[in-house]
Amino acid sequence: MELERWKVFLDTSALIAGIVSATGAAREVLRLCEAGAVEPLVSRQVLTEADRNLSAKLPALVPGYRHLMRRMSPVLLEDPIRAEVARAAQIIHRNDAPILAAAINGQADYLITWNTRHFHTPSVRRVVRFRIVTPGEFLEEFRRPLSADT
Repeated sequence: MELERWKVFLDTSALIAGIVSATGAAREVLRLCEAGAVEPLVSRQVLTEADRNLSAKLPALVPGYRHLMRRMSPVLLEDPIRAEVARAAQIIHRNDAPILAAAINGQADYLITWNTRHFHTPSVRRVVRFRIVTPGEFLEEFRRPLSADT
């Protein structure tokens, strides 16, 4: 019997942090994605932003980033349509609305981000059915069942 893998939506901040740091929590999340322990989800917007930011600020990391993305082979979600973004913008800052809408569309179990300020509001909590966590918080939740077995 195969266990169901958690679907984790990675936003740009978590993805870039995992590329930049060789030892941080975000890198560990990317390793879980690469190993197939969780199912990574990204939107086209996230990939475009990550590529653009890395190319502009850390161009030496771009080849490694692209290679990792091929190895991880995340589920690529189409960017949400304008109406979906508008609905999300009713409950979250408009800059974060496309990310929230994409995570909802992808039926994520987790949205992993370093930018939790706008996501941790009562209006967002009432609507979303998934957890919105930092990479470190996700790792704690991922490890919890493992430590219960020992």
